[in-house]
Amino acid sequence: MTLSRIKDFGLLLLVLSTMMAFACHKTPAPAPPPAATNTTPTPPPPAPTVTLRAEPATIERGAATTLQWEARNAATVAISPELGTVALTGNRSVTPTSSVTYQVTATGPGGSASDIARVTVNVPAPPADNPPPRRPDVTSGNLFEQNVKDVLFDYDKANINPDMVSVLQSNASWLKANPNVRFTIEGHCDERGSEEYNLALGDRRA
Repeated sequence: MTLSRIKDFGLLLLVLSTMMAFACHKTPAPAPPPAATNTTPTPPPPAPTVTLRAEPATIERGAATTLQWEARNAATVAISPELGTVALTGNRSVTPTSSVTYQVTATGPGGSASDIARVTVNVPAPPADNPPPRRPDVTSGNLFEQNVKDVLFDYDKANINPDMVSVLQSNASWLKANPNVRFTIEGHCDERGSEEYNLALGDRRA
């Protein structure tokens, strides 16, 4: 082998060694990008809903009606007046004595909601006052008998006794107040004595 060939061969080996050295040295891979952070906001809890109704909505006093309600997305439910805390869904019989508005309120993580139901109570009208009893028809004769009294005399006497004066005065007052009343003054006697004597005594008394 000549000297020039030896030099060429050595130069070839040097080139191959350099190429192999570069081939064995790998370029490091770039670092992976950081993982993406989830920034989607958590949705708020749903708002509660509630319904309330009364069946029937109009009753007579003393009758009952049924309240029916249903709540969703709620933790507690309350009905006023009087019922207080109740289940999320249910019904209750009530007997109000007067018209009233019931209100239901549902509360949960998403807030609160309410509804109302009106119950009308028909109150019977008070009984009419009993009319006063009808007074019996009174004739002039009845009034005369009620207000004009007999004047009594002692036996076989025609003069007026002192105890009969007040009766006579009362009779006179009523007759003056009722001038349209017609009447006859008569004197009477018992059966003792003759008819002629009794007629004469009766005339004197009249």
